[in-house]
Amino acid sequence: MKRKWWLTAAMAAVMAAAVVGCAGKAGNETAPASAGETKQAAESSGESGNTAAQGTLTVAIWDKNQEPGLTEIMKDFTNETGIKTQIQVTPWEQYWTMLEAGATGGSLPDVFWMHSNEIARYSEYEMLLDLTDRIKESKKLEMDKFPKDIVQIYNWEGTKQYAVPKDIDTIALWYNKTMFDEAGVPYPDKDWTWDDYAEAAKKLTKADGSQYGFALRPTNDQAGWNNIVYDMGGYVISDDKKSSGFDQPGTIKALTFITDLMKEGYAPPYEVMAENTEEALFEAGKVAMITAGSWMLPELCNNDYVKANCDIADLPKDAASGKRISIYNGLGWAASANTGMPEEAWKLIEYMGSKEAQQKQSDLGIVISAYEGTTDNWIKAYQGFNLQAYLDMMSDLVIRPYSKSTVAWNNMSHEKLIDAWTGAKSVEDVCKDIAQEMNAMLAQE
Repeated sequence: MKRKWWLTAAMAAVMAAAVVGCAGKAGNETAPASAGETKQAAESSGESGNTAAQGTLTVAIWDKNQEPGLTEIMKDFTNETGIKTQIQVTPWEQYWTMLEAGATGGSLPDVFWMHSNEIARYSEYEMLLDLTDRIKESKKLEMDKFPKDIVQIYNWEGTKQYAVPKDIDTIALWYNKTMFDEAGVPYPDKDWTWDDYAEAAKKLTKADGSQYGFALRPTNDQAGWNNIVYDMGGYVISDDKKSSGFDQPGTIKALTFITDLMKEGYAPPYEVMAENTEEALFEAGKVAMITAGSWMLPELCNNDYVKANCDIADLPKDAASGKRISIYNGLGWAASANTGMPEEAWKLIEYMGSKEAQQKQSDLGIVISAYEGTTDNWIKAYQGFNLQAYLDMMSDLVIRPYSKSTVAWNNMSHEKLIDAWTGAKSVEDVCKDIAQEMNAMLAQE
């Protein structure tokens, strides 16, 4: 079942929203109210933005692991500017529902994280504060110090910049050293191929089902199967974002590689994966290998079992192509177009994108900062783990696949891949089905 992007008109009426936006492009989706409409609604109700009366910026994020470090950085910001902030943590799935409701009702947080999945919707309906001129006039921000691909994610049609890059993430291989030792399997190194990975998964799997070689869900795209797809010559979406790559030979080859290992029983059955994350199974000592994004470091590195038994390595490479690709992405700091504190919101975004704040973000081990040259101390954040593996993966990066309708075709592909994971349908049939439906979605953009 596809997750709806925006509240329907009926739901908005039930919630007594002041206005309802124009119709969306696909199906019966409803767009959020425009910035002007939500501002008018806020003024008519005696409100101005979200927090002007309180004089405190609300800052919305979805990762509780990052809250302590970001709180420390924002204290520095308050000491420098006198502007107070209040971080509100809402888990990923509820986060977007919260923003949808705010977009419709005119009460978005002042400042919040934006993602490549969602930026098009918020940009198209002018729900975000336009930062273009402010960035040009800033003496703190140096946009050329951020990866161009991440800057471009948050640029709307080449004219408006709606967010400042927050971070950059890469993918690496986590492995259980104790399990490797017990099975007599050498630890992963830079020479490892996906064939070595497959052989290790076989040796690390126990017949009684108490331990599996690896774990991977169909929903784990960026940190999981996307990397193998691009290593083996496939792709998810074309560079011009007009066609799907699911029906390409390399994509089918990579997904067949994964599902063949599952058929052999080297990974937990789909029924188990539907109820558990890869990280949870890894922390419980049930699987020997997972691939994980650098954003998972606070979770994994602070787990007692992981600290005692596990480490990090570069991703394997494809034996035929020699490619060792990491899919990467980066969040953006954005503000509501309707905030009652636009200058204060901008000052916070400007500060969070400054070299000073970006350096501290890396030094605290929160995430890999997006600002060039701020990662040297990041690898020291969690002693005893090979964090260098994540930086090594920067040598061959591919930006996370996205387009205007990312959420729609992502959800669709995840649902259809279940049949490949369970063996209900052949990988080739599933991939061709996904490509056909995805192409239809892309044609509507």
